[in-house]
Amino acid sequence: MGLFDKIKNALDTVFGDYSQVDDDFYEELEDILVMADMGADLSSEIVSAVREEAVKQHLKDPEEVRKILIEKVSAGMMTDPCAYDFLKEKCVILVTGVNGVGKTTTIGKLALLLKNQGRKVILCAADTFRAAAIEQLEVWSERTGCELVKQEEGADPASVVYDGIGAMKSRNADVLICDTAGRLHNKKNLMDELSKINRIIDRELPGVRKEVFLVLDATTGQNALNQAEEFSKACGITGIILTKMDSSSKGGVAVSVCKKINVPVLYMGTGEKAEDFREFDPQSYVKDMFQ
Repeated sequence: MGLFDKIKNALDTVFGDYSQVDDDFYEELEDILVMADMGADLSSEIVSAVREEAVKQHLKDPEEVRKILIEKVSAGMMTDPCAYDFLKEKCVILVTGVNGVGKTTTIGKLALLLKNQGRKVILCAADTFRAAAIEQLEVWSERTGCELVKQEEGADPASVVYDGIGAMKSRNADVLICDTAGRLHNKKNLMDELSKINRIIDRELPGVRKEVFLVLDATTGQNALNQAEEFSKACGITGIILTKMDSSSKGGVAVSVCKKINVPVLYMGTGEKAEDFREFDPQSYVKDMFQ
């Protein structure tokens, strides 16, 4: 089964069963959006906006309402082109996310993508307290051909980043991607750690562009949205990367994240292979889900 097939099949059933729109039609439509992991509040908000626009335009044909639905879901999801400006500049990318979301794998995929775009990338293993995190990043370093900066398990993450910055300078690299911890159960520790890392970056690389990317598992639905909201408060997220965007994902969490925390989804992972990773296209994403 392909991406969004469950949602598309449910929508096709609703749009096929009704010859004209009525209260039951809108109720079923809202249920499908909730099922797609958009959340009850956002689903209700979208359907209300669709209904209001349909009344205003005197629309009765469900297929015409489908076009309005796509417009309303797309609103607020379009990524500002400036969000990808880091691709043209020297930058340090801090990548965070809770255990199990595929953070280290995502870092490897991102490194390969940027390398294939002509950027010189160095990896930095600054998630020093998670068992096997350093070893996993070593595997991706070998797989992508990107240099890895590391220390022993339990080392001070800021110290590892300091070494990474030194390597970035000496190798004249374009991008330093730092694997950082995501201990949401203690936001103060997370904020303190990232603050210390940021101070070192500002001191050693004044004026360099900094990005903070949050990795979310798209299959976890509203739990992913909750993580996005909490991390956004804790450490100023600049971009989202969604993992496991394959047939096991309902997909609606991307809509929720964009609309709720006003942070763009920049990349999505769609499979296990290193190449199963690409820039997120909101317009195509919404059309694929609803058409």
